[in-house]
Amino acid sequence: MKLISWNVNGIRAVIGKGFPDFVSAEQPDILCLQETKARPEQVELPLELGGYRSYWNSAEKPGYSGVAVFTRVKPLAVTLGMDLPEHDREGRVLTLEFEDFILVNVYTPNAQDGLRRLEYRLAWDAAFRQHLTASAARKPVVFCGDLNVAHQEIDIARPKENRRNPGFSDEERESYGRLLDAGFIDTFRHLHPDTADAYSWWSYRAGARQRNIGWRIDYWGVSAPLVNRVASATIHPHVLGSDHCPVAIELAD
Repeated sequence: MKLISWNVNGIRAVIGKGFPDFVSAEQPDILCLQETKARPEQVELPLELGGYRSYWNSAEKPGYSGVAVFTRVKPLAVTLGMDLPEHDREGRVLTLEFEDFILVNVYTPNAQDGLRRLEYRLAWDAAFRQHLTASAARKPVVFCGDLNVAHQEIDIARPKENRRNPGFSDEERESYGRLLDAGFIDTFRHLHPDTADAYSWWSYRAGARQRNIGWRIDYWGVSAPLVNRVASATIHPHVLGSDHCPVAIELAD
């Protein structure tokens, strides 16, 4: 089973930037998108997505945040948000239960310049961690999305310069570590422990992408019972259309 995650930074924009060709070429079984910035009725989907069931969680604020899942396999249940009003207004979590695992698609809040939203971000992390652990108590979990944190120095091109920047603060990195300590595995780092210069997001400034000055902040994670089914975990920096690139895993049957 091929699963792909991509922060598209606006689904309406990316449809005109090669997105249909990407879906047609990759043919994922499940496609998870973040930062859709739209409601489903605002989007004219390409024909390549005609064979998928689609599920959306959009923000209350128009043109902001939002996640969506396109799947060839019909889920048993779909849940929007985490049943926490203080965290569910921005359309950041979408949970689909399948026969043998629970899929959670997430777009984690950014701590913002000057870390002015760090306190909220850490509260969010704790709530999301609880959401995953509660799900994993029922069934193995696969989670994906833009987690807005580069965990280790190997996951960022310039760690020293970014030490106190949002997404690489000590607090956010430690918080992500607590998620892993709760029984979840970062699939890419599990299979590629020493691979450097592997990034999924680049600033639009100063030709960062061309020079590969990036961050690895987009993830596929699994709960421990599923780790032996992860046949591959890949990053696709050649795929353009967003400031992020797709990340993928394949689960063996």
